[in-house]
Amino acid sequence: MAELPIIDYDAEDADQQFTQSLVKYGFAAFRNHPLDLSRIDRIYRDWAVFFASDKKFDYTYSKQTQDGFFSMDDAESAKGSDVKDYKEYYHYYSWGRCPDELKQDIADYYKEAHDFAAVLLRWVEKYTPAEIAQHYSEPLSKMIENSELTLLRVLHYPPVPQGQKVCRASAHEDINLLTILPAAAGAGLEIQDMNDQWVSVPPNPETVLINIGDMLQEASGGYYPSTTHQVATPADHQANFSRMSLPLFLHPRPDVKLSDRYTSKQYLQERLKELGVI
Repeated sequence: MAELPIIDYDAEDADQQFTQSLVKYGFAAFRNHPLDLSRIDRIYRDWAVFFASDKKFDYTYSKQTQDGFFSMDDAESAKGSDVKDYKEYYHYYSWGRCPDELKQDIADYYKEAHDFAAVLLRWVEKYTPAEIAQHYSEPLSKMIENSELTLLRVLHYPPVPQGQKVCRASAHEDINLLTILPAAAGAGLEIQDMNDQWVSVPPNPETVLINIGDMLQEASGGYYPSTTHQVATPADHQANFSRMSLPLFLHPRPDVKLSDRYTSKQYLQERLKELGVI
């Protein structure tokens, strides 16, 4: 896999570079993006304290609404795997529960990242070839209007005990349309290239990654590929440290028809069952 190009968000042709990168790699990366880096750092710091406390158990997730805290025992396993990922996390929705002392930053970031994702989805829509776009049940940008399913996940990967072999997040594809992924606090992200080789993506605090989810792949008939990725455990000393990550998963409304096979709700329910969380 060639090195993933870093796109200047302020470039005149940033929209075209972005969609070209998605088609070629399933991923894209921006610098000079609109996300507040200081807020992201603050979220990582403050939520690390939350995950280290017993207060997290007061927010144990709801199987009905899927918001709240997922312990390591409750963590998902990748599709086709019966081994749980080595992580704990919190699901935040705009309507969901959140500790009061953490809510302002997380709510502000959710809106900021969602607005950013909406712009990028319009770019995807703009550069979709007509023969592909004709199969969309409605414009991509309309699919997310009034959706309450867009999810912000605050992820904590605990230190790995010395000598233990684990994968912090097994090989998987995301479920949604687009994922917004600011640089994680810690290494480990790997992307599978066209030759099925794993390519490391070093964390760069100045950049944000965007990747395609399965729903966009389904809606586009495979034109936009959902790329397999994982969070491996580094072989060096970094495995002894926690890793924080903050993906936002952009979701359409439940009634959106993705293809002749699925509505958005049908697709999501099928995948959540495969992940073992419902």
